[in-house]
Amino acid sequence: MTAPGHDEDADHDARRAELADALAAVRERVADAARAAGRDPAEVGLLAVTKTWPASDVALLTDLGLAAFGENKEQEGAAKAAELAALRPDAPVRWHVVGRLQRNKARSLVRWAHAVDSVDSPRLVDALESAAAKAVDAGERVDPLEVLVQISVDGDPDRGGAPVAEVPGLADRVAGSAHLHLGGVMAVAPQGIAPAEAFATVWELAQRVRAAHPRATTLSAGMSGDLEDAVAYGSTCVRVGTALLGRR
Repeated sequence: MTAPGHDEDADHDARRAELADALAAVRERVADAARAAGRDPAEVGLLAVTKTWPASDVALLTDLGLAAFGENKEQEGAAKAAELAALRPDAPVRWHVVGRLQRNKARSLVRWAHAVDSVDSPRLVDALESAAAKAVDAGERVDPLEVLVQISVDGDPDRGGAPVAEVPGLADRVAGSAHLHLGGVMAVAPQGIAPAEAFATVWELAQRVRAAHPRATTLSAGMSGDLEDAVAYGSTCVRVGTALLGRR
């Protein structure tokens, strides 16, 4: 229940202004990092990680020109995608799953997600291929599901990602699937390794994948705290949550 005298319009305007300022600051950081690396800032996309934040914030970000949003959990993402479709039915958005994904969520995920950026095992590739094929047959989707192979730079199984040695084979498996499109690779710089060192490894591996699959041009790397290092090592998409939406 809204308190007497509470001005929801004022709250809406204040949040929009807050997001606009944060978005401008993030875009400036990305542009500065790109220019410092001798790159065109237009080469680096922005994925807003909206996990735990309401669909109303996503709606405001679409008003500010953003179109790509990342969610960690299938259930939260599905609900948010449906709510945003009601709030902004004409907004041309793309939903990405950026968190670790259980295979049994694949069937529901393919109904709303445009991309899965955290694929790290052959069994997950097969589950997504099967789910996407069924979704196409049922008329629930038309386009292939875009997939990024997540790289584990340090090989720690608890954080997700495929070990470096397994990435090329996993990319081949995705590329050979009829209802999946290999977009490229994704990585998170692990703790205990300097971001620049981690992203150098990711860049080399991304080049190997791209040599085998020329359409796999996405290198998704860099977050709020290390996006400058990622852009210096060829990132084409930074995933930003805290610097854009704030802290919970």
